[in-house]
Amino acid sequence: MPITPATAVSRSSDDSPEAVILLELVDEDGNTIGTAEKLSAHQAPGRLHRAFSVFLFDERGRLLLQQRALGKYHSPGVWSNTCCGHPYPGEAPFAAAARRTFEELGVSPVLMGEAGTVRYNHPDPASGLVEQEYNHLFVGLVRGPLRPAPEEVGDTAFVTPAELAERHEAGPFSAWFMTVLDAARPAIRELTGDSAGW
Repeated sequence: MPITPATAVSRSSDDSPEAVILLELVDEDGNTIGTAEKLSAHQAPGRLHRAFSVFLFDERGRLLLQQRALGKYHSPGVWSNTCCGHPYPGEAPFAAAARRTFEELGVSPVLMGEAGTVRYNHPDPASGLVEQEYNHLFVGLVRGPLRPAPEEVGDTAFVTPAELAERHEAGPFSAWFMTVLDAARPAIRELTGDSAGW
C-alpha cells in the first residue's frame, strides 16, 4: 500500500514497517472533527466516522453484489453492496468511492452519482466490532468484465430484487447492508426505472 497523508508507518514486532490507516472522524452533521486509526474506530462502542457505500447496476437493472473476502478482519465472507469503505482524511467521498471500486473490482463505473447520506450504528455480533458511520451513498452503472482483487472480494453476483430477497433470506449479509440499500432506494429507482423493481 502506498504511504499517503492518510497513513502513517509504524513498526511491527519483527521490525518491518506497517501502514496504519486513518479514518476521518465526524460529528452528527458530518463535519470533520479529527482522525482515528481504522481498527480502533470500529472497536466498541465505535467512533462516528465518514464512510461510503456504492451500488452499481448493469444494463438490465441488476445490482452487483460482492462477497467480502474471507481474510478481511471485519465481516469476512458475507455478502454486501457493490463496494463500501472509508475515504482517507481530506479525500472527497466521491473520489474514494471511485478509487475503491476500481481497487476492489478492477472496473470503474461508467456513471456514478450521489444518493444522499445515512447515519447508523450497527454492531457486528460475529466480530464484536461496531459500525458507527456517517455514510455517503452512490449509485451508478457498470459495464465490462470484472477483475476482483482476491484479497478484497471472495465472489460477485448480479441480482434482481427477487434474487436479492432469496439470497438475503439465506444469508449472511453485512450488518449495514439493508440500512444503506433502503436509504439509497430513491436514487436507485431513479437510475434503474420502475420496471427494474427496486
